[in-house]
Amino acid sequence: MGVTKTEIFTEQQNRIADLAKAFSHPARVAIMQLLIARKACVCGDLVDELELAQATVSQHLKELKRIGIIQGEINPPRVCYCINPVVWEEAQKTFGSFLDTFAVTTSCCN
Repeated sequence: MGVTKTEIFTEQQNRIADLAKAFSHPARVAIMQLLIARKACVCGDLVDELELAQATVSQHLKELKRIGIIQGEINPPRVCYCINPVVWEEAQKTFGSFLDTFAVTTSCCN
């Protein structure tokens, strides 16, 4: 059986890519901005706020939840979402550490 692409990379490389995926689509960024601005769990009105189709919002919420950057509670008929502070802090530290590995001095392509 063949090796999947993710298996040839380190766990850290895969996690950085996963966290980056949360920020890689403007709809996901908008969802996270909305959750941050509310400073509370948001229940059900994301579709109205974002002017996106329910299916689109659901798809992005599912991906953000898979990554762990948001968390949700299901209390039928409502689902409430908020930023997961533990994973948000992980993302801050991870991107900070990754971006700090390169010190900008001069460009190598000049």
